[in-house]
Amino acid sequence: MSADNALLDAYSLAVTRVAEEASPSVVAIHATPRAGARRSRGGTGSGFVFTPDGLILTNSHVVHDAGSISVETLAGDRFEADRVGEDPHTDTALIRVGARLPALTLGGSRSLKVGQLAIAIGNPLGFDCTVTAGVVSALGRTLRSGSGRLIDDVVQTDAALNPGNSGGPLMDSAGRVIGMNTAIIAGAQGLCFAIAIDTVRQVAIELLRHGRVRRAQLGVAAQTVPISQRARRHFELEARTAIRISEIEPDGPAARAGLESGDVIVGFAGDSVAGIDDLHRLLGEERIGRTLPLEVVRGSRRLTVDLVPRELPSG
Repeated sequence: MSADNALLDAYSLAVTRVAEEASPSVVAIHATPRAGARRSRGGTGSGFVFTPDGLILTNSHVVHDAGSISVETLAGDRFEADRVGEDPHTDTALIRVGARLPALTLGGSRSLKVGQLAIAIGNPLGFDCTVTAGVVSALGRTLRSGSGRLIDDVVQTDAALNPGNSGGPLMDSAGRVIGMNTAIIAGAQGLCFAIAIDTVRQVAIELLRHGRVRRAQLGVAAQTVPISQRARRHFELEARTAIRISEIEPDGPAARAGLESGDVIVGFAGDSVAGIDDLHRLLGEERIGRTLPLEVVRGSRRLTVDLVPRELPSG
């Protein structure tokens, strides 16, 4: 047997083994929109069993605005599902069915290597339990979620994904979940993305605890703006951009700290910020209710004020 054939056989064995073992844990999800929802037609997607007692992970955009959710297994069993919680900012949702189902093993995304085998299972365009395979094409990508926030540490793969794959698992050669498939670039080929499983796992824990992911907010409307070279030199700023406050919520954290419209945020809690995405990354649950320094430029002065972030409403 030639070396090329031996490699092909090893590849085939890995994919077929994962497909056989994992497919019973991958489900098709059918979501019927609630009355008055923005989408008028039902949606379909994929999901995978997270725990044997019926917890299933999927994308938030698959079940968002759903009035009813049903789940269908490879064996043809159909169950009604309840939403445990969702986080549109990471496009992650957790639903539950009243049945015991075989669960997939979650791997880790920190040890992933570019070029390693990646296997996707899902229900693209209604074709149940479709298996595709490729490699991990890149790591550490960012992807803009439907809410406008960036999802960090996204896994790029060339395992073919299509509408309906959303929420399905991306797995390694051992059948461990390394990501949750979430997006493709329309018109492109081989550019597909999955939310890293480390992110999905942490979000799932928060959804089980609170039904949502708790985040902090400052109570401002703001935008990323360029900073002139002269201003960077004068205020000793390294970043070429910062955050200009355009509106302040009455009686919000920023208002209580004495911030004003037009102030330019250049630092928060000891870290420099170059834009809205930087600030979002710093506004985690651990910041809620803590007094923290916020650095701003106001006119010709650079000021530091104490600010106490509050929890961002889940809506």
